[in-house]
Amino acid sequence: MEYHPLYVLMGLCLLVVASEWLIRRTWLRHLGTALLVILLGAVAANTGVLPAGSSEANPVWVYEGIFRYLAPLAIFWLLLPVNLGELLRIGMPMILLFLVGSFGTVAGALLGMWAIGGEELLGEAYAALSGMFVGTYTGGSINFNAVALHYGLVREGGLYAGAVAVDNVITTIWMILTLALPRLLAPLWPARVGTVVSTEPDLGIDMDTESLHPMDIGITLALGAGALWLADLITIGFSGYGYLIPEILVITVIALLLAQVPAVRYLRGAQVFGMFSVYLFLAVIGAFCDFSALAELGWIGLSLLVFALITVTVHGISCYGFARLAGYDPVLASVASQANVGGGTSALALARSLGRIDLVLPAVLLGALGNALGTFLGFWVAGLLG
Repeated sequence: MEYHPLYVLMGLCLLVVASEWLIRRTWLRHLGTALLVILLGAVAANTGVLPAGSSEANPVWVYEGIFRYLAPLAIFWLLLPVNLGELLRIGMPMILLFLVGSFGTVAGALLGMWAIGGEELLGEAYAALSGMFVGTYTGGSINFNAVALHYGLVREGGLYAGAVAVDNVITTIWMILTLALPRLLAPLWPARVGTVVSTEPDLGIDMDTESLHPMDIGITLALGAGALWLADLITIGFSGYGYLIPEILVITVIALLLAQVPAVRYLRGAQVFGMFSVYLFLAVIGAFCDFSALAELGWIGLSLLVFALITVTVHGISCYGFARLAGYDPVLASVASQANVGGGTSALALARSLGRIDLVLPAVLLGALGNALGTFLGFWVAGLLG
């Protein structure tokens, strides 16, 4: 079935509108917009209202454009009000939780592949698949594809598509859990570092509501477009000298430099544009949760799902367990864990949804760290098992 790009964009926008309306007027307010828009995106994709994911063979250009342009723009806009001093107060606990979660992912992948009999079930592909999932659950899908390309798994159409589907399903489920766990654990979790999130949902209505002038909109859009353009020039320039610098790191640096200018820090419109972009991104994350692709793989698909569940479960136990032993707020564990499993944009959305604006910058920086560490760990595990 062909979906017109304008129809897809309209559908995604309406999912955000529906989510906002439902959390403000119904009992679903306890879910929050971020979680609800993911769920609605998954429902829309699996019922055929919207396309279920995007692939090289059947690209959905709206989804690709949101990943390529809107996700980094969301990070840029939401970093503009950030005060760098906030990072110093909670930097070390977040880094420790992130590193513990990363090595918990490695342990979970090794245990999960042993549990499903991966070498016998998947043959030569089992080492590469292990590395792919270690990579993606350390820092996001960039690492997943880096390992897949190196080992030629992208040529194994059905297996690769099934692995992507498993990754997206587990990522969606983990986003839901990391949103819910801080509120569930708060009454039983006395924290010595940070502030436990309130059990009441933070709808963020006041923060997301601004009075804008066309000049505000023009400046906000111009800054975002200029930052992406400049970041692209810088990464291309460095690549010519053999240095591969992630574009998101450059965008983050540009945003932080601009944020130190008071006029930019208090620019109206950045929060509104940033959050709407994040919600569109999360709607696409939900749309990538394609259950039919799993069904086509049969027993192998189910085994991969069990493997990924074990991987993320061990990761979660490591991350939240360390937070409990160290007396860290479970919100810190959630954001650090989401930076591992979902990447910087998902972690940013999580921090914002939990009402922790002070964790927005650490979330993005951890996501950037995960991009580098995830590739290394992914190749290390693949080589260890290969």
